[in-house]
Amino acid sequence: MKSRIPSRRGRRGFTLVELVVAFTIMLILSTMALPLARYTVRREKEKALIEALEEMRHAIDHYKDMADQQKIGPVKLDTYGYPESLQSLVDGVKLTGSPDKKMKFLRRIPMDPMTHTREWGVRSMQDDPDSQAWGGQNVFDVYTKSQDKAADGTPYAEW
Repeated sequence: MKSRIPSRRGRRGFTLVELVVAFTIMLILSTMALPLARYTVRREKEKALIEALEEMRHAIDHYKDMADQQKIGPVKLDTYGYPESLQSLVDGVKLTGSPDKKMKFLRRIPMDPMTHTREWGVRSMQDDPDSQAWGGQNVFDVYTKSQDKAADGTPYAEW
């Protein structure tokens, strides 16, 4: 008499142990990937913040150089040759000797990647270097209004 033992050869699928092992491996891999993805997103935001700050600071410096060379005007005395606002860098200022020509320093105010707005903190030349309040005289420096900190512990507002 032949005994009838079912053969595994015709069956398809995974055993419960195989499923548990595969699920555990996937769980471990996804747990490792999540912090890496967060770190990558954070680095991209920091990179975008640095680029936006450099762009605006370069525009402010260019405006100041043009004002010092008296190529743009008229410049108010209490501004010390710095722009009155970030928007004035976008709107442009009249060139000296050319009543109809304007010089624009920015195409648009960049988006703050940390706050997702176009609102930036500004400091005037008369303000304290660490001040979070703007005196309103001119735009000497810009910073993000985000209260978050970088990986090294420095606040983004101090960049």
